[in-house]
Amino acid sequence: MTDTTDRYTFDEDDVVVTHEKSYAAGVPAVLVSLRRGVEQMGPVRTARTLMKLNQREGFDCPGCAWPETPGHRKHAEFCENGAKAVAEEATTRTVGPEFFAEHSVADLLGRTEFWLGQQGRLTHPMVLLPGATHYEPIGWDAAFAMIAGELRALGSPHEAVFYTSGRTSNEAAFVYQLMIRAFGTNNLPDCSNMCHESSGSALVETIGIGKGSVSVPDIENADLILIAGQNPGTNHPRMLSTLEKAKANGAKVIAINPLPEAGLLRFKDPQKVHGVVGDGVQIADEFLQIRIGGDQALFQGLGRLLLEAEDAAPGTVLDRDFIDRHTAGFEECAAHLRQVDLGTVVDATGLSLDQIRATADALISSKKTIICWAMGLTQQTHGVATIQDAVNLLLLQGMIGKPGAGVCPVRGHSNVQGDRTMGIWEKMPESFLAALDAEFGIRSPREHGLDAVDSIRAMRDGKASVFVGMGGNFVSATPDTDTTEAALRGCALTVQVSTKLNRSHLVTGRTALILPSLGRTDKDVQSGKKQQVSVEDSMSMVHLSRGSLTPASDQLRSEVAIVCGIAQALFGPGHSVPWTEFTADYDRIRDSIARVIPGFEDFNRKVRRPDGFGLPHPPRDERRFVTGTGKANFTVNELSWLPVPEGRLILQTMRSHDQYNTTIYGLDDRYRGVKGGRRVLFISTQDLESFGYAAGDRVDLVSEWTTRDGTVQERRADDFRLVPYPTPVGNVAAYYPETNPLIPLDHVAVKSNTPVSKAITIRLERRP
Repeated sequence: MTDTTDRYTFDEDDVVVTHEKSYAAGVPAVLVSLRRGVEQMGPVRTARTLMKLNQREGFDCPGCAWPETPGHRKHAEFCENGAKAVAEEATTRTVGPEFFAEHSVADLLGRTEFWLGQQGRLTHPMVLLPGATHYEPIGWDAAFAMIAGELRALGSPHEAVFYTSGRTSNEAAFVYQLMIRAFGTNNLPDCSNMCHESSGSALVETIGIGKGSVSVPDIENADLILIAGQNPGTNHPRMLSTLEKAKANGAKVIAINPLPEAGLLRFKDPQKVHGVVGDGVQIADEFLQIRIGGDQALFQGLGRLLLEAEDAAPGTVLDRDFIDRHTAGFEECAAHLRQVDLGTVVDATGLSLDQIRATADALISSKKTIICWAMGLTQQTHGVATIQDAVNLLLLQGMIGKPGAGVCPVRGHSNVQGDRTMGIWEKMPESFLAALDAEFGIRSPREHGLDAVDSIRAMRDGKASVFVGMGGNFVSATPDTDTTEAALRGCALTVQVSTKLNRSHLVTGRTALILPSLGRTDKDVQSGKKQQVSVEDSMSMVHLSRGSLTPASDQLRSEVAIVCGIAQALFGPGHSVPWTEFTADYDRIRDSIARVIPGFEDFNRKVRRPDGFGLPHPPRDERRFVTGTGKANFTVNELSWLPVPEGRLILQTMRSHDQYNTTIYGLDDRYRGVKGGRRVLFISTQDLESFGYAAGDRVDLVSEWTTRDGTVQERRADDFRLVPYPTPVGNVAAYYPETNPLIPLDHVAVKSNTPVSKAITIRLERRP
């Protein structure tokens, strides 16, 4: 049984605040990676595991989805946070039946997310029966029968919700959505709903496909790279190596972000001499410290300046041939952009007009431009419009379907993009559903299902009573924590397929199941044969992942085996889907994928190539745009931004450097100078003074949300330490999930329904 002392508790009184770092990685990153690995796995297991991470005959990183440079893998092809992710999964600590006998659910609810995650790998299927205080063991067949019984007892399949985390493999995601659609619903919320749904919504409408159009070589050979609303130093550290190569090839990088991020200031690659004893490489040539939510205004202002430059020197700025041949809506968009008021742009962005003009000049000079973004853009009310205005900029200069140019939404979780490709979406098109039905002799429902926010609403309102989570930590990943927890507690059954303990196992329906699964690092043997799974990175490359570690328990099952086991119990013998064969041999699953999903033809052969294969991308490959107009679409979007109300602040939630999504690796944010705690609020010195506070003061955060009927709702998150930090005046930042209770469930992006976690109006209340 694992060590269950208070080693992983903490007191915010012990927080130490130093200074933010001016660079990312370097020797400290190596030392931290090794220390965390040895603590969790021991030295031999650490070396064995890290050397297989992101290697051709190894396993794909369970962290971010940033790809390797094709054909140029390093011996150590991982970053600090990738090493932390592996250490968390490959830990030798375990959580078995004895642990649950010792700890009641009430006891565990009082523990921090960090403490829960540090206890180790789940080893046995467990059940919490109605009225029970402790989880107890249950057999796999009994667990599957319990799930099947609850599902069959529903008045409608639409009363069940099936969530998916982005770490699920292609094969598991495919059989999961297949089971759900064979059951009769499209209620398939996933983590994309809360992160990059705005990207997909914007890109499908403008270029016809919701994926980025660039490759790693494109970035390495770009002239200009705009990086907006993204922190690669913490969230996608391997991207820094790609940017370093781009800089060596002459690229200019402009960082657009409310906070100065260490990784965009300077990168010290610990695998190179200048990253160990030298100063590393300056990444950003310019840092535009934009106000929260001001990116759309910047993009529209830049659009106006490009048009004015074209007017002054016709034929030198815009790519008229591309516009005329490949786009629709240019005249309407241009007319709108010409009316943009640059004074409003300055107010909305907090930038000077000189900075904005200099950025426009960089665009004009560039022959190959890429715009990268992440959740700083997507998690805004106007997130879809912001991304569409970024696309407008690229279309003006013909930067789609051109080497070294294009759109680059930087996805987070490994295989989050692949899960969507496999059908994990509540609104899959008719072509996919028809092909699925033809392959398996089922009848998929056509009615659109529930996304993450609507699933919470359905459970809250009593319209859904079974929740199944395929990985992830739904409670801590979603907004409006009190509402979400109450919604789950109203369910008849909650099921979590997991590798590690988290809060979602403790916020339960009347009955709850924990089904422990294999992870990426684990050897997966079915019917005496070692299996391989596949993943898709954020640039549409598909490759194999092969775990090699002995599983923590002989009770662990693969996600594929768990899904197929549920399906067999649900549908009974003789079902048209060969669930038993799918469990025994994942090649059978890939054969079906090849017949259902375009681009996966001859899947089993292509995925065994050394670096896998790339999926087709019509805009990138052919300058072909599968939209309603048959062309890339310029869009016209009303300019939206969020002024700071008097006496209030605008909060953005974010990760610490010791965190990936909801997984807390430790209590240090080395790059921002915080050690030993997480309940901190980063605030400008000017706001500290104007509000009458001092560094280190403790405050409660109160969010204010005006409903459609004009009612002001308040939500609270108590006891945060104020940390002076170079943020724009009126803008503050704090970590999630600690601040998730402040985000109203209805505070969502237009069109995408993504929670707006990057723009929350709050006030501060001094602690008594």
